[in-house]
Amino acid sequence: MNEIQFARAIRRRDFLTKAVGAIGLPALHSLGATAPLRGPHFAPKARNVIFLYMEGAPSQIDLFDPKPELARWHGTPLPPSMTQHLKFAFIKPNAKVLGCKRTFAKYGQSGAEFSDWIQPFGDIADRMCIVRSMHTEAFNHQPADLILMTGHMLPGRPTIGSWVLYGLGSESKDLPGFIVLTTGKSNMSQAAQWTSGFLPSSYQGVPFRRKGDPVLYLSNPHGVSAEEQRADFDLTAALNRTHHSETGDMETISRIASYEMAFRMQMSTPGLLETSGESEGMRRAYGLEDETTRAFGTNCLLARRMVERGVRFVMVTHSSWDQHTELNKDLKKNCDITAGPVAALVRDLDQRGLLDSTLILWGGEFGRTPLGDFRKDDEAVAGRDHHPSCFTMWAAGGGIRPGVTIGKTDDLCMTIEEDPVHINDLQATILRCLGFDHTKLTYRHMSRDFRLTDVRGNVVRKMLA
Repeated sequence: MNEIQFARAIRRRDFLTKAVGAIGLPALHSLGATAPLRGPHFAPKARNVIFLYMEGAPSQIDLFDPKPELARWHGTPLPPSMTQHLKFAFIKPNAKVLGCKRTFAKYGQSGAEFSDWIQPFGDIADRMCIVRSMHTEAFNHQPADLILMTGHMLPGRPTIGSWVLYGLGSESKDLPGFIVLTTGKSNMSQAAQWTSGFLPSSYQGVPFRRKGDPVLYLSNPHGVSAEEQRADFDLTAALNRTHHSETGDMETISRIASYEMAFRMQMSTPGLLETSGESEGMRRAYGLEDETTRAFGTNCLLARRMVERGVRFVMVTHSSWDQHTELNKDLKKNCDITAGPVAALVRDLDQRGLLDSTLILWGGEFGRTPLGDFRKDDEAVAGRDHHPSCFTMWAAGGGIRPGVTIGKTDDLCMTIEEDPVHINDLQATILRCLGFDHTKLTYRHMSRDFRLTDVRGNVVRKMLA
C-alpha cells in the first residue's frame, strides 16, 4: 500500500467511525442500506401505503353519507341552537340549508351506500372500511392539511410518508421510498404534504412530474455518458464525505444518498413509467384510453407498479375538491376523473395478491357543510363551506377490516353521534397496521421526542381486521 492509498484508507475509516458514532443507523441507511431504521414493534399486516389524497375536501353529504332530512330544510336557515357551536370558514351560522340531489344505493354484502356519482366504488364496497365520523380541529385548508399529514397544525414536522419511511426503511434500491404523484388544477400546500420536517431529508417525498423527466434533470445532458456521470457522482461523493468528516453535518450524508439514488433512478425510472406493456384490458380499467381519466388513472397504475417495486409510501393527490360554488358541476367532474381508476387500483392489487400487504387510504382534509355557500345568490351554482366536525374517509387492504361502515352522524350531518375518529386516531391506526405502536415511533428533536400523532391518538380497533 502506497502513501496515497494509506491516506485514503485512513480517511474512509475515519469517516465510517464518525458516521456511526455520530448518527448511527440513520447514516448507514442514508448511504443505501435497505434494513429498517427502527423496525416494526410487532408483526405488520401492511408493508406499503397508497394514500389517495383528495385535496380540497370532498362533500361527504353528496357522496357517502346520505341525509334525506336535508330536503325538508332546503332553502331555510337552521335554528341558532343547532349551529352556534360550529366553526365556519366563510358562511354565517344563519346560512340556508343546501339539500342534496344525489341518489344513493347500497352495494355488496356490506350494504355500503354510495351516491350515483361514485358508482364504481360499488365494485369494491366489500373491501372497504368506511369511516363516517372523522373530525379535526382545523377549518381552513392549510392547517387541516398539516394536521392530516403531520399530526399537528403548525408547519415544520415530518409528514406521514416520511414517518413510515423512517420507521420501516425502503425495500426499493432504485426508487425513492416515498413518491408523490399529482393531478388537478391546484395544490394548496404543495411541499408541506411531503416534507420530512426535522427528519433527515432522505425521508422526504419525491414528486414526479407529469411531463418531461419525472424528476428534474433526471436525464443526462447531451453528450454525457453513463460512465462520465458515474465518475462525477464518485467525485462528488468523495468531496461530500470529506466535508462530513470535517463538520459532522448530518445533511451531507443525506446528500450522498440522494446523488446515489438519482444515478440508480436514471436506470430504473424509464421502465417504471412505460405503461404501454400493460394489457389493453388493464389500460381500459384504469381509464388510460379516456381523456377524462387518463392523467389520474395513469398515476393510479403507477402507484401499483411502484408498490410492486418496493416503494414504501405512494401519495396520489388530486386537486381540488374545494367546491364553494358549482358543486353539482365540479364535484361530479372530480368524481368522473377519480372513481373509476381508484376502483381499478383496488381490484388490481387484490387480483395480484398485493392488497393484503398494501394499505389504501382515501380522503380529504375535512368535509363540507349541510349549509349552502351561496356566493352568487344563485342556488344553481351554490356550493358548500368547510366542515371539520364530521366527514368521511375510507381505507382498504393491509390490516383493515373489510366491508364495514364505522361512525354515525346526525340527520343533517352537523355533528357526530357514534364512534368519533380524530385525525390522530386514524394515524395511530395506520401505524398499527404497519406494525408500530404510534407512541413509540419517535424522533428526538429540540430536546424532546416527537411522534406523528403529537400527544394524542388512539387506535380505532373497529377498523382492524
